[in-house]
Amino acid sequence: MDFYKELELILESKSPKEKIEKFLLFYEKFQNNTLVFEENFTPKEFEQPSYSCVCKTVPPQDVPKRSNLTLKEGQINLLHAIAHIEYSAIDLALDGAYRFQGMPRAYYSDWLEVADDEIRHFLMLEKLLNELGAEYGDVEVHDALFEASQKTQTLLERMAVVPRYLEANGLDATPMILRKLKKLPKSEMIEKIIQNLEVILAEEVDHVKKGDVWFKFACQREKEAESIYFDIIKKYYPRGFLRPNDLNIDARKEAGFSCSELKIMAKKEVC
Repeated sequence: MDFYKELELILESKSPKEKIEKFLLFYEKFQNNTLVFEENFTPKEFEQPSYSCVCKTVPPQDVPKRSNLTLKEGQINLLHAIAHIEYSAIDLALDGAYRFQGMPRAYYSDWLEVADDEIRHFLMLEKLLNELGAEYGDVEVHDALFEASQKTQTLLERMAVVPRYLEANGLDATPMILRKLKKLPKSEMIEKIIQNLEVILAEEVDHVKKGDVWFKFACQREKEAESIYFDIIKKYYPRGFLRPNDLNIDARKEAGFSCSELKIMAKKEVC
């Protein structure tokens, strides 16, 4: 079985069930060293996300708000929004393994492991959605993460933007959601959501850390200073770091961010 061609088929799978089944078979073959890395493979530039047949996409500002989390509708909107992030993250991890050739085997191992984690996260959230009588695709979504993959076509930019910016932002946002949930009247569903988000938060630290490792690898390969990170983020996200007062300092440090980087993000001494 060819490594890149099979990944391409997985990326193009139109339904979560199909994508996950194909990936699990592929991942087993990768772990058993029965895949062949083709030479001179040309990756596709995907014109639309794989979930386009499942979800209706709208601008980010038009995605339904998860206002009252004590109501089923608010819980569905919250779970669907996070499930969509996790589903998009599956494709981001797979695309990272698919698009950048000639890397050490550890690189592909890392991003396939991330994809495996993201699948598990998605399935956890999908199960809660089903318990509420909803399914993935019932709520409008946005294409922000897919657009990020389209824009970042070099390893250096991909590692800076996806794990070290977008996923790292999740390390800041998830604790804020958890604090809000823990203030609500207790219910079985609220407790389940909290438990799931705590698992996801703990495991996302490792994903950002993997991105940190390969960002630094790309910097060394391209003979670029690691400070280029801020130039890349400014290029794609001119507003920069949107929550300087809510940075999850401990999680970001564990994931590889230096105190000097965190000082720039927070605009003050933080460690």
